[in-house]
Amino acid sequence: MNTTSVKKSRIDQRTLDVVGYVFISLICLACLIPFLLIISGSLTSESSITSDGFRLWPKEFSWDAYTFALKHPEQFVKSYLLTIALTVTGTIIGLFISAMAAYVLQRQDFEWRGGFSFFFYFTTLFNGGLVPWYILMVNYLHMKNTFWSLLLPPLLNVFYIIILRTFLRSIPDAITESAKIDGAGDFTIFLRLILPLAKPGLATIGLFTALNYWNDWFNSLLFVQNEKLYTLQYLLYKMLGNLEGIRKVMAITGMQVTELPGESLKMALAILVTGPIIFLYPFVQRYFVQGLTVGAVKG
Repeated sequence: MNTTSVKKSRIDQRTLDVVGYVFISLICLACLIPFLLIISGSLTSESSITSDGFRLWPKEFSWDAYTFALKHPEQFVKSYLLTIALTVTGTIIGLFISAMAAYVLQRQDFEWRGGFSFFFYFTTLFNGGLVPWYILMVNYLHMKNTFWSLLLPPLLNVFYIIILRTFLRSIPDAITESAKIDGAGDFTIFLRLILPLAKPGLATIGLFTALNYWNDWFNSLLFVQNEKLYTLQYLLYKMLGNLEGIRKVMAITGMQVTELPGESLKMALAILVTGPIIFLYPFVQRYFVQGLTVGAVKG
């Protein structure tokens, strides 16, 4: 290859790099702008949002939304701690059980794996309905107003088990066979060999499970009446509901509704809720793409 060809190749590579960096920067900017709008909206007065709409930089700074959201800080802190406890506990237990189920279902020497796989899949097509489920949880399992009513329903997801099962198939069977020759039992193989090799898949499913727990409010709506067991999302749901009720009463009585935060409160609550997840994602991001793609493609 002559000098001219080498120079041309370098120029083409630099051009490709510049175009790639510009394209990626535009995508990052498109993802960043909505979040900046949320931050700006949470720091803008309600009257300014009503008259001028949302801006990247607040026209009238106001902390009213955060003041209203943290009006009762002790309840907010309790709900935050409860949601964190639910998320951590549920993710660890659910991930461990899902991984065990996926490992068993992908084992070629498990005679009943087809039947159990169909049993798991069947539950994704049909269910007993909301009323029988509520009766089971409340009348038979006696879980109303308990921590278990919030922990158990989102614990397992068949779709996540199927993804993990497909991902575990990418681990060579020779590893399991060599461990058995050395005298290791199935549980030892699972703990000391399979789980360390399945970190990308576990991180992906763990993030999904954590998001399910963090965003859950429906189970609190169904099974919880004790304020001590209000999850963060349900507390914010009730807060917005109470605010809408107050605004309607004020509108009927002729009072100034714009004095209460409405849209700005929604933005502030979004910031308060998404904070921990934003800090969690960078720690699992390096596993995320690999775990999702391998689990989805390998057959």
